[in-house]
Amino acid sequence: MTNVIAYTARAYYSNLRVILLFSLSFIIAFLIPILAFFPTYNDMGAIFVRTASELLNLNIFSFSVIIVSVLFSLIFLSFAIVAINIIVKHSRVHVRIKKEVFEGLEKYTSRVFAVLLLFTFLLSVFNLAVYLLVLPAYLYYIVALVLTPFFFYTPSSIVIDDLKVSHAIKMGTLFFFRRFDYFLVWLAIAVIVLAFFDFIFLALSHTAISGYVMLAFNAIFIAPFLVLLQSEMYMKRFAMLKR
Repeated sequence: MTNVIAYTARAYYSNLRVILLFSLSFIIAFLIPILAFFPTYNDMGAIFVRTASELLNLNIFSFSVIIVSVLFSLIFLSFAIVAINIIVKHSRVHVRIKKEVFEGLEKYTSRVFAVLLLFTFLLSVFNLAVYLLVLPAYLYYIVALVLTPFFFYTPSSIVIDDLKVSHAIKMGTLFFFRRFDYFLVWLAIAVIVLAFFDFIFLALSHTAISGYVMLAFNAIFIAPFLVLLQSEMYMKRFAMLKR
């Protein structure tokens, strides 16, 4: 595990300029829900949508705006995830990154977009079901946890293994359960880093502005690092196969 974190830090530092460029896609993906015509709020650098407000004010126009906003947000998010995974693949197999980007970016982005869209759709359906059926809210979080193993490593599998969505889900899920400890470490790092910087920005400003500063900081620096760490963890699958 120490090697994975070291690889991630080295890859992050050596490719910082390229990663910052791709971070623009994270920023756009995070800003779209805020600028769209439906109620949102941000916390710890993430965007959340108020389900009750959506349903109470739902009409054809607002529904269309929600759908279009989610789609464009997922497109930019997919692009950023693919680009960072290509960086990891390039740094490990020593393929010219320019060639990789032009040959695989569109194909990989469309596949990752399909995966994120499916994950978002499933979560949205369960979220609405919990609200409409007046079920305990924790059921939604249980469903999210159950779905996570099937999608966590799938984007990395699509890019690194050059697999189609169905096969990538299978390979990613197998690796998730084989190295569940990797996920726990990733989750711990994510929570600690996000909570630390959220506390820092909140302590410095003591206003609602801190939430937007944290959102931008997360999009530019933290989210790319976490995606990079996720990809480096998946690369350890090849080390396991050699044993």
